[in-house]
Formats: sequence, C-alpha cells, structure tokens
Amino acid sequence: MTDHAPDAAAARPVLRLAKGRSKRLRAGHPWVFSNEIEMTAEAKALPPGALVTLMDAGGEALASATFNPHSLIAARVLWRDAQAPIDAGFLADRLRAALRLRDALFDGPYYRLAHSEADNLPGLIVDRYGDVLAVQTNTAGMERLLPLLLDAFAEVLAPRAVVLVNDSPARRLEGLEPEHRLAAGGLDGPVELVENGCRFVADLMDGQKTGWFFDQRDNRAFMARLAKGRRVLDVYTYAGGFAVQAAMAGAAGVVAVDRSEHSLALAARAADLNGIAVQTVRAEAFAEMERLAAAGERFGVVVADPPAFVKVKKDLGAGAKGYRKMARLASALVEPGGFLFCASCSHHMPADMFAEEISHGIHVAGRTGRILRTAGAAPDHPVHPLLPESAYLKAMVLQLD
Repeated sequence: MTDHAPDAAAARPVLRLAKGRSKRLRAGHPWVFSNEIEMTAEAKALPPGALVTLMDAGGEALASATFNPHSLIAARVLWRDAQAPIDAGFLADRLRAALRLRDALFDGPYYRLAHSEADNLPGLIVDRYGDVLAVQTNTAGMERLLPLLLDAFAEVLAPRAVVLVNDSPARRLEGLEPEHRLAAGGLDGPVELVENGCRFVADLMDGQKTGWFFDQRDNRAFMARLAKGRRVLDVYTYAGGFAVQAAMAGAAGVVAVDRSEHSLALAARAADLNGIAVQTVRAEAFAEMERLAAAGERFGVVVADPPAFVKVKKDLGAGAKGYRKMARLASALVEPGGFLFCASCSHHMPADMFAEEISHGIHVAGRTGRILRTAGAAPDHPVHPLLPESAYLKAMVLQLD
C-alpha cells in the first residue's frame, strides 16, 4: 500500500465534518472519529491511508490528515496548515524536530526517536540504535507514506539499515497485516546500544517488539541505585536491562529469569560486554517465583516487568488478576526492608486499577510497606496533551516491611 504521487492540497480529496462536529478538532485533538465525518459514498470509496483535507460543514479547511474509512479513528491530523504539501521534506522536518528533542535529552544516539502523535507523526514509531532504525507503521496512513519516510530517514539520519517491525495489534485495526523485514540497508546480526552507561545488544530481526524497551530507561536507573550491596531478582528480564544495570551498580548477586532462551542469550552477552556476572535462569516467571519462595530464597530487590497481560479490553479482568498474582509472588521474595518494582505496559490497564491490584497482591502475601515511586515511560516516549490514554506504561516501586 504505497503512494508515490506528489501531494498537492488542491488535488487532495476533501473530507467534511458533520455539522457541529468540528469542536474537538479545532481544540487541538489529533483524531477525528468516524461518527464526526460525513461518510459519503465518495469518502467510503477512498483507499485506507489516503491523504485528505479536513473541512468543517461550512467549507473552512482545518487540517491535512490521513484517512481510513474502515477505522473508528477515521482521520489523523498531520498538519494544521491544510495547504502544506505532505512530502518527504515535510516528514524530514518532523524527524528533525524529534531529533532536536532527543539530542537535548540524551548524550548518545540510543532512544525512541519518534513516538506517534506526540511527535506529530501519527501512527509512526521509530527506535534508534546509532545508525540503525527499527520502525513501526501502525496506521494505514503511515504505511502509505512509507516510501517518503524512507527518503526522509535517508536525508536526516542516513541510516545503515531500516528494519520494519510491524507486529503491533494496532495494525489489524487498520486493516494491515503484520510484517517483519529489512526495508533498507543491511544487518549482520544484533545491534549494540548504550543505556545508563551500560552496553546491551538488541536483536531487531528476531527479538521482541522493536528490539529494546527504551521506555524503562529511568526506572532501570532508579532500581540500579537501590541494588548496590543487595541480591537482585529480575523476572521477565528479556535482554537483561534491569539485571545488568543492577550488577553494574554493585549488586551482591543478580538472577535473571525469562522463558526465552534467545532473550537470556542476549542478557548473557550484555553481561559479558560489561564485564559483570549475571545468573540466567530459563523458566516461567510464576513457577520460578513459587519455587524460589519454597526454597526460602529472599532478595533485596525484586523486579517484575512482564509483557502485556491485557492485550485487548476483554482481557482486563484476567489481566488484573495476573498482576495481583505477580505482586503476591514477587513480594514474598523481598527481604524485610527490601524493594519491589512492578510494571505494566498494557495500554488497556488503567493506572488506578494497576495500583490497586499490586497493593492487593502485596496484602494477600501478608506484607506491608510504602510506595516510593510511581512512574511512566522515559521522556523519549512523550504523551500528546490531548491523548492522556497513550500514557501506557505504569510502574511502582515499594519498600516492604
């Protein structure tokens, strides 16, 4: 699904909002829902991802947008200037703005470069690993703009490789199939990155998501400070983010648990790169926590950072019980005065419900304590002011008695 023809505002299809339905768009919201649009036969016939000009019922041009007639979120605003052409130069300017922000935030070129609507690039995720980019196009509009995006990447960053990691469930809502492929350049294996002074490896071709979870950067740094002189258990370690940084900070010992042998190999490689020791254990998280508790094991720091338990709304009840059980099992392994970190990356798990389930799990385990910190994602994952629901990551740090 691509469109190589140059965009010209005068030739662009016009999409009219229903009478009285332009208030949210005028107030700055980046989405227009299908029930706010006059869904004429012409509108319904437009290809998913088409560039359109949004007009109010009176004929005033309000914005340039991408449009998908088959999606509840029908239009996503690209630019409030409805006359501006949407081309590689436009996308390059957006990338430069995102790059300036990251350069202000971080010393090295390892971060989320573009975070969808918050970076004025709706539906686009770009993670940067030096001269390699991992990209998700999660809307029909961004999928259609992919050839121009590749030109913009080349102009702004001249990457050695661009990998499409399009496995997000959001793509199916847009009528897109999952895909995982090299879109430009070449890769000869996992790539290196540096986070909080530690070296890691990310597998962009066979790893999870976009290869690394930059969103936990600040949370890893916080937990590493608590790890000095303490035994640490990192459950769901993936590529060793929390485990390696804890060991580098002077932990008395670190155990990293994951069910994936491939992930544990990445964690072990990171430990070698940093010259530290991490014990890796291949096991299911709940079963291993139960085994450790039965064996009388206790740790000064326990980290539980699982994959999403709530992938779709209908899973909320079961997912909530999963977080409660996770907190119960993890808190049983924390020594008195020790620290527990729990996180949820589930977009559909409300922050207040997550906090309640973690607190409930700790109580069921017979523990008491205090919340030291609640946090979200690192600042390279900004949130659009009018899309607070996009603040998906929830994290809590507690000291337990």
